[in-house]
Amino acid sequence: MDTKPFVVLQDVAKRWNGQLGVEEISLDIDEGSFVALLGPSGCGKSTTLRLLAGLEIPDEGQILIEGRDVTTSAASARNLSMVFQSYALFPHLSVAENVIFGLKVRGVPRAERREKMARALEITGLGGLEHRKPSELSGGQRQRVALARAIVAGQRLCLMDEPLSNLDAKLRNSVRKDIKKLQRDLGITVVYVTHDQTEAMSLADKIVLMREGRIQQIGSPDDLYNRPANTFVAEFVGAPPMALIEPGIVEDLSPGRTLGIRAENVEIAKKGKGRLSCIVSEAEFLGNETLIGLEHKGVRGLTVMKPGLSLVPVGERVEVTFNNQDLHVFDEVGRRVSEQLTEK
Repeated sequence: MDTKPFVVLQDVAKRWNGQLGVEEISLDIDEGSFVALLGPSGCGKSTTLRLLAGLEIPDEGQILIEGRDVTTSAASARNLSMVFQSYALFPHLSVAENVIFGLKVRGVPRAERREKMARALEITGLGGLEHRKPSELSGGQRQRVALARAIVAGQRLCLMDEPLSNLDAKLRNSVRKDIKKLQRDLGITVVYVTHDQTEAMSLADKIVLMREGRIQQIGSPDDLYNRPANTFVAEFVGAPPMALIEPGIVEDLSPGRTLGIRAENVEIAKKGKGRLSCIVSEAEFLGNETLIGLEHKGVRGLTVMKPGLSLVPVGERVEVTFNNQDLHVFDEVGRRVSEQLTEK
């Protein structure tokens, strides 16, 4: 028996003074899933989250949570919690007071507040810090307080708006793991806004990639990486991004199509044996691998990924090769097409 999605956005649109915010946003979210809204600045991902939260009201469309129409409902009536980029902690309150503030406002009995707080602090690793003020905590600890506050709220839906943006790289990685573990342990549904595709790929079961107020592709991290719906997705997802080859550059393939190739599928060939002759533009050693950037007219973002240290002098000419089965094919407007590449 099919179960209905936990959250549904159907043809949702939001505009300001005629200017596009988001358009035709349709999305089903299953209960217990982790969904990332991903895209560059200004793409509409935070607007979509605010519409779902009830902080904005859509001009068109419908929003359902647990089968209930909440399109015009206030945020307080939507049975959800939120974690913000700015932590949103009260500086004059202790960790414990920040965590249980919402429960206190709602009149939850003291014994129940204490029990929920103790569990939330244990889950987030904040035990022993109950009496500290936010100014006495690190950035990572402050974000854990915000997570603990969301946990005690006890809601099945949690919205997160770029919660790791203010943390340094090491802390981002640590708190990212905390968030994923919390989501799994508690079985909650998370909708998570980020511009960082590494965050989205590592955290989410489903990614919603947006551009200029519209959804470009919805799918698993594997779908977006290995089966991009268009050239925007191909170039946005992946580090390094997919290289794009203009029509006619690879002479032994049928013309008229843009081709895409991932760095791990490109190899440096022996002289006279390659399919493209390129100039080395950069070589970046990352410890376990080296990324060699290449230049060729009509080719964007071509990179070779070599294991370990494999530096090649900038300016050197090299030939590269790749297999036809590793090429992605896009039509004249950049949409993915399913076709077998044919040699001339």
